[in-house]
This record gives sequence, C-alpha cells and structure tokens, in this order.
Amino acid sequence: MHEKKLHEKLWNENIELAHKSLNHQFVQGIASGKLDMNAFKIYVAQDAFYLRAFRKSYALAIAKSDNLEHAEIFHDLMAGVLDELNLHKQYSTKLGIDLENVKPLNTCNSYTNFLLRVAWQNSVGEILSAMAPCMILYAFVGKELAKNYNPNSPYKDWIMTYSSQGLQALSQQMENLLDEIAQDTPEVRDNYRYAMELEYEFFDEPMKSYSNE
Repeated sequence: MHEKKLHEKLWNENIELAHKSLNHQFVQGIASGKLDMNAFKIYVAQDAFYLRAFRKSYALAIAKSDNLEHAEIFHDLMAGVLDELNLHKQYSTKLGIDLENVKPLNTCNSYTNFLLRVAWQNSVGEILSAMAPCMILYAFVGKELAKNYNPNSPYKDWIMTYSSQGLQALSQQMENLLDEIAQDTPEVRDNYRYAMELEYEFFDEPMKSYSNE
C-alpha cells in the first residue's frame, strides 16, 4: 500500500464537498438541460470575473517560481484558463451577457479576494493549495457528467469542455505540482478546504440570486 500523495490526501479529505457539488441542482441541471438559462447567465458572468483573478494568481505563481520547469507548467495551466474564458466569451455572444461590466456577487467576491490575497502574500505551495480545487473539481465534475447527460442539453459545450482530455491533463498537472511544491501544512489544508467550500457556493449562488430577482 503506497503512501498517499498530498493531492490524494487533500482530495480525500474533501471528497464529500466534491460529491455535494456534483449533485447540486445547478450541476445536475447542466447535465439534464433543465437548468434555468437565467441562472446559467449569472453563473457565466460570475465565472468570467473569477477567472480573471485566477489568471492573475497563475501569473503571480510564475513570478515567484525559481524553477523554470514549474514556471512552464504554470504557463500551460494559464493557457487553460484562457480557453475557459473563450468558452465564456462564446456564451456571452450567444446569450447576450455583458462580461465587461460584471458586479461580483458575495461568493465570487470572497473567492477572488481569497485567491489574490494568497497569491500576493504567500508561497507558491500555498498559492497552489488555493487554486487547485477549481481545476481538479471541474475535471471531476466534467468527467462524471460526461458519463450520462442529455445530448440535447443547451449546456453540452460546458460538459465537453470540462470532460475533455486537455482539461483532464491540466488537472493532473495541477495535482503533480501540488505534490512537488506544496507542503502538508495546516495552511495548505485550510486553503484547499476553503476553496472547495467556495466552489460549492459558486454553484449555489446563481440559483439563489435568480430566485430572489
């Protein structure tokens, strides 16, 4: 029996949050196609705002990396964020979403502030622990949804993006970086846990926001 790697320990400690996100009404609505389009529009706008902070966090990780190989991997991961932003740009054109004037909701605000604070103030390992849940959770959700979804779902492109081999490979790169760079410290565990909690809330808030309009 092999000694569990850090990325395995962190994922296993938070597996209930991963399944909670997968089973959320918002995520299952993407698979079935029954998700209200207005809730999805709110999500796309919030996610585009979030991804800009995510991209900046990668840039700060690169700036703090003395290891050239690690910096190159961060560069590849940043390209994955640009692909996601391109997907959102396509949605914005199709659905009439103004991505240039997004007002962040509470969860998005909390998440972006958390990411950027860690990225500016902490080590590369701690930056990774705050960023990893997003990439790893979406790869997990995408892979699971791709097993059984409505092929006529208007959100099929979302599922295809996050279940793609390219994104699965980026998720594995993130896991490898965690193992190589991050230390198993309370701060790293707390960052990972908090990010996983915010990921769930990120799916939850568009539903609440739309129902309150």
